[in-house]
Amino acid sequence: MTQQHSAVLLHQRDTGVSEIVLNRPDKRNAFDDVVIQQLIQALEHVDRDEQTQIVILRSEGKHFSAGADLGWMRRMADNTRQENLDDSRELARLMNTLNHLSKPVIGLVQGAAFGGAVGLAACCDIVLATEKASFCLSEVKLGLIPAVISPYVVRAIGERQARRYFLTAELFSAQEAQHYGLVHIVCEDEQAMHRRCDELLLQLALNGPEAMKAAKDLVFAVSQKTITTEVIDDTAQRIADIRVGEEGQEGLSAFLNKRKASWIPETQ
Repeated sequence: MTQQHSAVLLHQRDTGVSEIVLNRPDKRNAFDDVVIQQLIQALEHVDRDEQTQIVILRSEGKHFSAGADLGWMRRMADNTRQENLDDSRELARLMNTLNHLSKPVIGLVQGAAFGGAVGLAACCDIVLATEKASFCLSEVKLGLIPAVISPYVVRAIGERQARRYFLTAELFSAQEAQHYGLVHIVCEDEQAMHRRCDELLLQLALNGPEAMKAAKDLVFAVSQKTITTEVIDDTAQRIADIRVGEEGQEGLSAFLNKRKASWIPETQ
């Protein structure tokens, strides 16, 4: 499935891999209410799609995304508080949908990732960036705040860095973003980034799709939680469920019988 002439493209890249592509290079992939809706629809589609096991989020052109579109912000400035609230809730829905997608999401960042684009990166499971990529939480320069992206960005870079960059709106580099925890891998250029992404796709294809979904859920279940008897028991329940499940049984059987598990592509 490919949508042409759209601000957001969605297509099957390889077996089991779907790409969601921001496609406004002339606007530095800035997003507005229309782009937000298209991103939500694309994410909801891949979440439901049984053929999709892994999702790539990337952009066409020189920049990942300049954040909010200036024309959109100008329109919103003239709107009522209620209209602004409705609008912000849609951006919040986009971030929540991406963050909790039931499949692994790899984000590829080149050029500028400003404002809400930092939020998109923070909501991906694995982020690759080019050496020359730059990040900026630029909202305070406009007299605004990075409100709806803040829960995800603070978890990605930590409270200490958030206290600096939310206030200063300084640029920070891909290397700094990696040091803070927002980016996992810094690559020499876009070509190298796509090669590294291909390697990750091969790595992820070896893993049980249901297990990856459950592993992602597990992170959310234990992160930031006090280690109580309830949390401990919940983790025991989760592994018991997986062990007796179809995929867990197949994985263990394949390992013990020295054969490939059923989900591994024939080419591997």
